[in-house]
Amino acid sequence: MRYVIALLLAISLAPAGLRAQGSEIPDVIRDQISAFQADDFTAAFDHASPTIKRLFGTPERFGQMVQSGYPMVYRPADVQMLDLREMGAARIQRVMIRDAEGRLHFLDYQMIPSDAGWQIDGVQIVRDGQVGA
Repeated sequence: MRYVIALLLAISLAPAGLRAQGSEIPDVIRDQISAFQADDFTAAFDHASPTIKRLFGTPERFGQMVQSGYPMVYRPADVQMLDLREMGAARIQRVMIRDAEGRLHFLDYQMIPSDAGWQIDGVQIVRDGQVGA
């Protein structure tokens, strides 16, 4: 009987445990990309961590940086979530983006937990030699 109660407790807690592991991270990234596609830099900026917000100061400056430095994120043709890795309390979500010209880009989104949910704390373009890493 004790084992049945323990099993039921474990099953009932599983969804919360999965959320804690970052199951909503892909949604945060997709929401930000959708905001960029709509030129809604304020909504995109809302998904950024406090560090990123301090660095860029305004949604407009943040949007300009993405337009010039990450054009594949600003106007992707296709977005696919790949592996999610732990890095201490943070998570690294690998994302494959196909740009408008059909080229593939791999990016690592560093995600940090906050009271508001997961936030994007940085994005690194993965170079060819790092894709399998």
